[in-house]
Amino acid sequence: MPELPEVETTRRGIAPHITARTVSAVVVREPRLRWPVPEELGELLIGGVIQTVDRRAKYLLLRTERGSLIIHLGMSGSLRIVPADTVPRKHDHVDLVFDDGLCLRFHDPRRFGCILWTADDPLDHVLLASLGPEPLGASFSGDDLYRASRGSKTAIKPYLMDGKQVVGVGNIYASEALFRAGIHPQRKAGAVGLDRYRALADAIRAVLSEAIAQGGTTLRDFVNESGSPGYFQQTLNVYGREGEPCRRCGAPIRQLKLGQRASYYCAHCQR
Repeated sequence: MPELPEVETTRRGIAPHITARTVSAVVVREPRLRWPVPEELGELLIGGVIQTVDRRAKYLLLRTERGSLIIHLGMSGSLRIVPADTVPRKHDHVDLVFDDGLCLRFHDPRRFGCILWTADDPLDHVLLASLGPEPLGASFSGDDLYRASRGSKTAIKPYLMDGKQVVGVGNIYASEALFRAGIHPQRKAGAVGLDRYRALADAIRAVLSEAIAQGGTTLRDFVNESGSPGYFQQTLNVYGREGEPCRRCGAPIRQLKLGQRASYYCAHCQR
């Protein structure tokens, strides 16, 4: 599933091509995504100008003077910039065509993504209003994570993946950040001390920043706006490496299930 680095990579890739461009056509080949694509999307968008391309958590926000598109890539979605006359592939569900002849094309084999519209501030939308702080923003800190976690009996890994605590720290990056901070993924969130939370916040910022710099992680479906994969998977320390030697101590990487998700860790380095 595309996580924060993949969504931010997409945002940075598409923004230069569509900002200040006028939407000249909207093509909806398949409206049945996670939620139906608004029937009036063409009426709402054609003639509108993309003012900014923002990100909140794993949502992309394409703001116009009339309102905003809210886009989520789901489990297998991607956005590509292509010439408008490019023959669509299977699972190319929605096109936004611009006045310069380029097209923003939404591709989603599993159709768990979404394209929604709001005339109001998208940050007040029901999907975004209750989200926690951005991990790369000034409001995110280990001190706040520590205070919020007091009394929690939830394991630290699923706790980090709760978007009300901090957004965008999905399965891959939670495993990697916990490894860097030396925290076992099963340790109860309420049992982690302040200094370790500070180290964990630093690890989250570092892992996400490095992943963005390398274009995200491609394990199966993700590609950026030009169709290229991410490369962060080449430097993963624990995720997907069960049985392989830890890059730090040489002990075999282990796997366990937490919250129905595979978690990878080093039993020697993480306590």
